[in-house]
Amino acid sequence: MRKLFLSCFISLGILSVDAQVKLPAPSSTQTIKQDFGVGTIELTYSRPSAKGRKIFGDLVPYNKIWRTGANAATKITLSEPIEMGGKSLDTGSYVLYTIPGKDSWQVIINKGLTNWGIDGYKDSQDVARFTVAPENLKSAVETFTMQFADIKPESCLLQMMWEKTGISIPITANIKAKVKSQIEAAMLTDKKPYWQAAQFYREYDKDNAKALANINKAIEANPKAFYMFLYKARILKDMGDIAGAKAASNTSMALAKEAKNDDYVKLNEDLLKELK
Repeated sequence: MRKLFLSCFISLGILSVDAQVKLPAPSSTQTIKQDFGVGTIELTYSRPSAKGRKIFGDLVPYNKIWRTGANAATKITLSEPIEMGGKSLDTGSYVLYTIPGKDSWQVIINKGLTNWGIDGYKDSQDVARFTVAPENLKSAVETFTMQFADIKPESCLLQMMWEKTGISIPITANIKAKVKSQIEAAMLTDKKPYWQAAQFYREYDKDNAKALANINKAIEANPKAFYMFLYKARILKDMGDIAGAKAASNTSMALAKEAKNDDYVKLNEDLLKELK
């Protein structure tokens, strides 16, 4: 009886220890969050590895819907509206599926947030579908990878890579109208955003006259701001006022030296070379 008790105790002890063991997931989960436009894009997906297997056309069949990773369906969350592959997507969360093909891939944005992989997928919940062309990668990618690349204020790429195949999904955001309305509303308050307005009118509205008027107001309130004088020099250069650009850049250089900011000293040196 005592032996039986000890045997049961040992077995229970082993079970207790096993219950506390945590092994690495075969396909680890990654969440990436990218600032984009005036909002963010968050992506959560699982990352299987090739492990010597042939991937596309074998492990991942052509012309069949794929969860685009492993485990749960890949999830994408938008804090602001965007266009993906030319299709409009509103703020919110979605799942992302693909249908790989030799010459083209279909990308599917779907509302099935509770789906496990493709289980539960319904095409009636599709929000958008579009096609992208695959490309051959120079080097093999062992672990399925998704990333944001070529980040610009109003555009970026969502890239997927595995084995020697990659795709790039274009994403765009129209932020001009929203930012302009924010600036116009803020200009009615006591704290006017002249610095932000100067950047907006030069870079988005392509109105250098308004950009110059606003940078001058910003400098009045910040006469030691070497970065503002450099920005003014760039505006004047764009407007063809080379003499004015040189004067603003020289002022920026002197203030940067006073502040011991070598980066802006170098930026001004480079600009002055362009202005010769």
